[in-house]
Order: sequence, then C-alpha cells, then structure tokens
Amino acid sequence: MFVYICNMKKIDPAEISQWHDTYYEKGVESRRVTLDQIKPYLAGLDDPFQVHKIGESFENRDIYKLQFGTGAIKILLWTQMHGNESTGTKAFLDLIRLFMFPNSFDWLKQIILKECTVHCIPVLNPDGALAYTRVNAQNIDLNRDVIDIKAEESKVLQKILVQVNPSYCFNLHDQRTIFSVGPGSMPATISFLAPSVDEERTLTEGRQETMKVIAAMNDLLKQVIPGRIGRYTDEFYPTATGDNFEKMGHHTMLIESGHAVGDYERKQSRKFTFMALLEGLRYISQAEKEVDYRQYFDIPNNEKKYLDVIVKNITLGSEKQDLGILFIEELKGEKVIFVPSVDKLGSLEGYNADRFIDGTELHFIDKNDVEKWAYNHFN
Repeated sequence: MFVYICNMKKIDPAEISQWHDTYYEKGVESRRVTLDQIKPYLAGLDDPFQVHKIGESFENRDIYKLQFGTGAIKILLWTQMHGNESTGTKAFLDLIRLFMFPNSFDWLKQIILKECTVHCIPVLNPDGALAYTRVNAQNIDLNRDVIDIKAEESKVLQKILVQVNPSYCFNLHDQRTIFSVGPGSMPATISFLAPSVDEERTLTEGRQETMKVIAAMNDLLKQVIPGRIGRYTDEFYPTATGDNFEKMGHHTMLIESGHAVGDYERKQSRKFTFMALLEGLRYISQAEKEVDYRQYFDIPNNEKKYLDVIVKNITLGSEKQDLGILFIEELKGEKVIFVPSVDKLGSLEGYNADRFIDGTELHFIDKNDVEKWAYNHFN
C-alpha cells in the first residue's frame, strides 16, 4: 500500500532515464504495435489498475480503457489514434511498468495515485494498427472526425470524454523524420503542441494551463536532449480532436514522438515520451505554480529540414544538385520496411540528415533515373 508523502519534489532526469534504459517493457519493441500484442499486458494487470472493454472498432476489434488512481483530477490519455503511430503505446506500457515496479520512484507514484484518476485508451484504432495505416478501416482519419463522428472509434472516444469529463488530455502521436528543430536542423525527437481554439490562436486561460504543462515537460527533457525538442504548428484545424477538446475546456497536450539519428525503431523517442508523460502527471498532481505559460514559446518551432539521406553534388542532366531521400514506411507481411523515396532535388543548404553521401561521381539523365538509383542503392 502506498503512503502519501506531501512534498514538492522534482524528477531527476538522469535517474529516470537510467531506470528506463534498464527496465522498459522489452516485450513490445517493433515499429508496428497491434492490439493482440498488448492484450497480454492488459490482462495481467492488477491493483492499482482497472481494465474495461469500452467498445469495438469498425471491424469489431475490442477497445479497452485502463484506469488508475483515485484523485479528483481527471486525466484522459489515448494512443494510436493513427494506427501506424505506435511510440506512445510503448511509452505508456513503460509507464505501467514503472507503477508496477517495486521501490522505484514511490514518492512520485504516491502523489499521482492520490491526486489524479488517469484513464487511458491504448490503441484507439486497432484496425489501423493491424493494417499499419494512419486511417481506420473506413478510411477515416480519427484526428479529423471530432465534428462528424462517423467512425466507430470516434464514437467510443467521445463517449469516454463525456463519462470522464477530464480536466487534462494527452493525445499521443508520431511525426515523420522530416521534422527538425532549428537552428542546426537537428531531428525533432519530441515535439509538443497546445492546440488553438480559434483561427486567431487566442491565449485563453485554458490554453495557458495547457502550455504550463508542456513547459514543465520541456524543462525536464531539455536537460537530456537539448536542441531536439520542437513546437508543432498551432494553426487552428476546425475538425481536429485536440483543437476541439481544448475548445470544450479540456486542457489537451499533443505529444509528437519523432526521430533520432539512426533510431528507426524509435527507442529514444519512446523513452522521452515516457519521461514527458511522467513529468506531465507530476506537474498536474503537485499543482505546481512556478511554471510560466510563456515558457512554452521558448520551445523552437518545428521546421521540415531533416532527411534520412542527403547525397551532395550529384549531376542531373547538366546541373549539379543535392539529392534528399526520405524513407517511406510500408508493411510487408508482418514487418515494417523502409522504402527510399526522392523527396528533394536542388540545393539542400541548411538541411540535415542521418547520413551524408558524396555524389560527385554520380550522373543521372532525369528524375526517373535518380529514383531508380535510390531504390536500388538503399534496398
């Protein structure tokens, strides 16, 4: 049984990073995560967790909600709204593992369990997770279905939103390799967003509270990955989930798990998503007042200046150019493969990449010739 300790304590980033390196949930590590993979973890949970089936997907796969804590602050978290964005699910399994792990960060677990009731829907889009697609089986993007609510999965989420009436929401996504953080165009390993409630991007009191939570998460992460944390565009999307939930009065944080050099299984962004979630829960639980919402704007904007490979100084026709290649994820059988795609041709000054190749000896007739070379060279 937990004994509540009342103190204002902070997470040591080195300590929690080391814990994760050693004890993260090793049974689920691939880029593709399906409902069947996580069912054994949900079935094996006991106190302080409760697991309930809350609905079914379009193709009749189960959707579950996991609950823990007994506090007055209601929090709703969901993962894999986009079926091919699995990092948040793995990070949440790591969060569960921490709470089940004895004699580790007890002070933190105690305060979260006392002050909060956390509800999580892991793999909201199980059909898309199986097919490894962004959309559900009806070809609907659940993140643009909050107004029409055509998808079965959207109906489940809306039902739980009404039942729980959360003060805070965590909406977990993955973002593509191309997103960078300037200056220096480092890969955006984690990005955050406090969604707008209107086209004017008004700084309502609710949005300011959302920004405070994100500022706290950023304060922790910048100690371990400086220069690799970005701020996603807060352009208002009238049909987006986060924008509308924020508009309804639920402080909604988007966490975008991104790329780190050479990390195509996203082990690094998994760890930092886990750390961000834990810090967000700590901040909310302790009702910390030290954070100024304006610190949110200190997080650099996302740019799109990162590529998987840059080939410098190829000859295309009679001109010298740079070639930028992005790897596109495709499901082949049960495995996710990365297919090279020509993304940019021209001067790539200011762009960064996992790998640079000297292309001065490469001569191509046309773009089709370039695409053929890229496909053969990286497969």
